[in-house]
Order: sequence, then C-alpha cells, then structure tokens
Amino acid sequence: MRDFLREHSWPMAVSVLLHGLLLGGMLLATYIASQQHMPAVQPIPIDAVVVDSQVLHAAQRAQNERAEQEAARARAAAEAKAAAEQAEADARAAAEAEAKAANQEATQAAKRAEEAADSAARAQAAEQAKAAQTERRAEADKAAAAAQAALDARRAAEAQKAAEAKQAADARQAAEVKQAADAKRAADDRAKQDREAELRKQLADEERVAAVQSGPLRDRYIALLRNKIQNAWIKPPSATPGVDCIVQVTQVPGGEVTGARVTQCNGDAAVRQSIENAVYRASPLPDPPDPALFERNLSLRFRPNE
Repeated sequence: MRDFLREHSWPMAVSVLLHGLLLGGMLLATYIASQQHMPAVQPIPIDAVVVDSQVLHAAQRAQNERAEQEAARARAAAEAKAAAEQAEADARAAAEAEAKAANQEATQAAKRAEEAADSAARAQAAEQAKAAQTERRAEADKAAAAAQAALDARRAAEAQKAAEAKQAADARQAAEVKQAADAKRAADDRAKQDREAELRKQLADEERVAAVQSGPLRDRYIALLRNKIQNAWIKPPSATPGVDCIVQVTQVPGGEVTGARVTQCNGDAAVRQSIENAVYRASPLPDPPDPALFERNLSLRFRPNE
C-alpha cells in the first residue's frame, strides 16, 4: 500500500486539487446566486381594473417563488453538471491512475521477469561456469596426476639408472682396486725380483771385480796407466832423483781425464804441477783389459825413476 501511494502520489494530489477547485466554484456560484436580486418588473401602463393589494402581493410572492425555484433548478443543474464533470474527471483520473498503475505493474512485472530471467540466466551461466570449472579442475587434476606419474616414473628410472651406474662404478672401482692391487703386487714382485737379480748381479760383479782386481789384470792395467803418464811427464829442472808422489785421477768411460790433483809428493810445486800436466797430456788413458777394472777415481803412485 505504501509503495502504491508513493507511486500514485502525484495523480492523487492532482485529483484532490481538482475536487477542491470544483467545490470552491460551486460554493462561490451558490453565494453569488443568493446575493443577486431578480430584476424589478416595470409596470406596463395598461388600462386595467384596480385589483386588490392582497391579490397583488400573492402574485408577487408566486412570482418570487417561481424565480427562486428557477434559481434552485439552475443551481441544481450547475451542481449536477459540476458533479458530473467532477465524476468524469475523477473517473478519467482514476482510469489514468489505474492505467498508469497497470503500466507500472506491467513494467515492474516485466522488470521482475527480466530480472528473474537474468537471474536464471546468471544462475544457468554460473552453473555452466561451475561445471566448466569443475571439468577444468578435473582435467587439471588428471593432467597433474599424469605429470606426477610421469615425474615419478622418470625419478624411478633415474634412481634405477643411478643405482645401476653406482653399482657399475662400484664394480669398476673394485675391479680397478683389484687391478691396482694386482699390478702393485706384480710390480712389487718384479721389483723384488729385480732387486734380487740386481743384488745377485752386484754380488757377482763384486766377486768378479774382486777376483779381477786381486788378479794380475789389475796390476797390468795400473802399469799401463803409469807408463802413459810417465811418458807424458816433462821433468822440471827442480826435480831431484827419487820423486815419489800420489796423484788422484778422475776419468770418464773412454779414458778421458776430467781431473788430476797431487795429494802427496816429496817434490816442490813445479814437480807437482808437472805431474798433473802429465796426467792431462796422457788423456785419454788406456782402456782396462777388463771393464770390471774401470774406476772413475783412481789413486796412482807416480815414481818415474823406477
């Protein structure tokens, strides 16, 4: 009801205003009619018979009554016309208000139907979106599960591959360790055998050298060295008979002399120097009759008078 009054407040206000104007007009017309006097009737000069004053007054009253009746009928007609016009206006206003209300109601109904349709469409769209979202989520979950399965399979394959690689590396490392151990053991055995062979060779060489050096070949070799050095000696003027000196000779294979130094001598400096010079002039020294007799450092006794 409050919504109806709020929606039709302007037509109702116009209707009340029109009724008030009509009522005021009717009241004003009634007031004006009551204040008007009937026009005075001018006596017409005629030839007549004198009438009684009572009869005249009665006629006058009858005429006034007729005039009042006519005025009352006129007022009633005016009032009826005004009432008819007001009723027509009220009916027209009511029809317009009803039509407007019906139009507004139809508009509101259409709006509500449109809103309901929009709401239904939105609900349907929301349901469709929700279904699509659910489907997408299911697809995403399925894709994620497939990706996770692929990842797990790849990780398992990588783990298996890593385990196989580790196993192969461990086996290779064990084989390498064993091979290294075998190689070391073989190398140790070869080194031991080489040391033993070298030791045996060294012992044999030492025995042979000892045998050679203790035999006549060494004496003959030393004699060859002495003879070559003495043949290369140039006797200085200061040398006296009985020269007896010890000279340290250094040589390389082939007999080339690399060093000569007199350590003990009964001669002077000139004699010492002449002996060292003789050693250098005798280079290369004679080869030993047996390679076992070769020595890099020799200690020779120089006695040229013997």
